[in-house]
Amino acid sequence: MKLISWNVAGYRACLKKGFVDFFEEEQADIFCLQEVKATKEQIEYIPKDYFSYLNVAEKKGYSGTMIYTKKEPLQVSYGMGIEEHDHEGRIITLEYPTFFLVNVYVPNAKQELERLPYRMEWEDAFKEYVGKLKEKKMVIICGDLNVAHEEIDIKNARANVGHAGFTNEEREKFSKLLESGFIDTYRHFYPNRVQYSWWSYLFHARENNAGWRIDYFLVDKDHINQIKDSIIYDNILGSDHCPIGIELKEEL
Repeated sequence: MKLISWNVAGYRACLKKGFVDFFEEEQADIFCLQEVKATKEQIEYIPKDYFSYLNVAEKKGYSGTMIYTKKEPLQVSYGMGIEEHDHEGRIITLEYPTFFLVNVYVPNAKQELERLPYRMEWEDAFKEYVGKLKEKKMVIICGDLNVAHEEIDIKNARANVGHAGFTNEEREKFSKLLESGFIDTYRHFYPNRVQYSWWSYLFHARENNAGWRIDYFLVDKDHINQIKDSIIYDNILGSDHCPIGIELKEEL
């Protein structure tokens, strides 16, 4: 069973940059998208044999998440069920018989860290949300978590300390999420490998591989043995992020 996640940085733009080729080549069982920036009426690609679910931000052309899945879920929910956090289309949760899948686009703290206080509140609410799911059955979290956790996850760590996505506060919240019972699948399989999932459009960052690893698949620690591999498709273009994926040992 294959799951893929990709911050497409604008779904309609990514469609023009090879999205369909990648999607159809991989044939993932579940395909999660973040930063879709589109309404249902603007979604032009309808792949055969997939169910689709879209969470649109109230602000036009902003944020948004989407899931394509071959297997119809038992239940679909949008957001965390918390009024102040559910206006930006950041979360879709699918429930299956043996697991929950949470597709998430974590808020950016912004360049001047103007949104860092809100980000901290959001992080606490999200940890509580997935913690409650974990009490029921296996939980897989995927998406753009907007933080490079360790120095190995960012090209120029020293120069970026304190910048959005690499503040001590954001990194600590990510650590707390893992400590609550989740495992970073990529780092589990590849503790010393350097690969990135996002590159700035400035200063030829992608050409120079001056990137950040801010996209993740997490799984609750009780079910890490279900994961066969964790992949970063850093050769795939179409967005300032590249897709990531996991392979599970069996159908769930």
